[in-house]
Amino acid sequence: MFERPQIGERAILVHVDFPGTHNPEDLLEFADLARSAGAHPVATVTTNRTAPDARYFVGAGKAEEIRDQVREHGAELVIFNHELSPSQERNLEKLFAARVLDRTGLILDIFAQRARSFEGKLQVELAQLQHLSTRLVRGWTHLERQKGGIGLRGPGETQLETDRRLLGQRIKQINKRLEKVRSQRQQGRRARQRAEVPTVSLVGYTNAGKSTLFNRLCHAGVYAADQLFATLDPTLRRIDLPGFGPVVLADTVGFIRKLPHELVAAFRSTLEETLQADLLLHVVDAHDPERQTRIEQVNEVLGAIGASAVPQILVYNKIDLSAEPAHVLRDPDGRITRVWCAASSGEGSELLLQALGEYFLADQVRGWLYLPPERGRLRAAIYQTGHVLREQVEDSGGWWLEIRISERELDGLFRREGLQYSLQADRDPLLVAGAGQAP
Repeated sequence: MFERPQIGERAILVHVDFPGTHNPEDLLEFADLARSAGAHPVATVTTNRTAPDARYFVGAGKAEEIRDQVREHGAELVIFNHELSPSQERNLEKLFAARVLDRTGLILDIFAQRARSFEGKLQVELAQLQHLSTRLVRGWTHLERQKGGIGLRGPGETQLETDRRLLGQRIKQINKRLEKVRSQRQQGRRARQRAEVPTVSLVGYTNAGKSTLFNRLCHAGVYAADQLFATLDPTLRRIDLPGFGPVVLADTVGFIRKLPHELVAAFRSTLEETLQADLLLHVVDAHDPERQTRIEQVNEVLGAIGASAVPQILVYNKIDLSAEPAHVLRDPDGRITRVWCAASSGEGSELLLQALGEYFLADQVRGWLYLPPERGRLRAAIYQTGHVLREQVEDSGGWWLEIRISERELDGLFRREGLQYSLQADRDPLLVAGAGQAP
């Protein structure tokens, strides 16, 4: 057996093509993932198989070839661009005398490096522990049963049981803490809903430029870099749309092909920002030759978390690299469905704000609202929205307010007061508050 190295950046990358799965971009993305984790790839081994080998995943001959590469380059790490079973990892580590990491473990390591907030660190630790719980029988020598006769048999199996119990206890502790964080996040979400402030969530493939676009629109100063998963923790900022009012913009974690199930489960509260959003800005790297595939992969993840029904506007970012002009595309009903822009230079950002404004203004109504004298609190609440255009005071003490407001926001105001409003034909249109009686 071998002692696992505590550090080491020299890595051998292993990629297997199965029938119908060959895509050169997958290997490039894999190398980017390894470098994002801090590894220094010294060699790449590729092969073709019809099905994974039960023992080594790649077959005995290819496994020996990888072992030779490990010895030749002095590599401490072998990374597979696939999900390995615990037994496969264990067999490979015994053969290579080096640490073996699969795709899920690699992404978890990147997330662990990127987490900054308390919630993010808890979520990453939970995902890591859930992944590790099935992989306790590994290459650590302190976990193996000692050889020898009477009095020399070690407590290896007892140590494994202890580790399993400690892992289970820690997972329970983290879940309890995350429940509190989720409760706090839900309270903030309910507060925004009560204030009738719509939420726009930025989604997209990792490294599509979401955080750069977020900084451009909100002047937020969120960390942005040309690397995979540069942003992990969600950030929310309020922006004012011309002619509409405030909306909340949420910058979320980027998606990737084969996003580990452990991460989807652990980041449930974070992904709920996407699920509960009123609109998704699906950011796409316009310079990426695989952009259509990336769009489909993001939509698959959105479907997995139940957000496929949330309306989307496609934002084709990085047009400064693709030499496309800033422009918009509208559907047959005249609604903007796609926007081309460059977040780094700001080109086309005004078109994106225009698209957001048009989207939320589409459900607005404009007309006269009558409030009887006893509805002064409702009048104050309507004024707080900033949507009152004119006011006329009746001799009876009531008010006529000319308003321009979204139906959703108006419904919320009246629901809180236990009232209803209705359309009236003699004004165009006339909204009458109270019990539906015209003055």
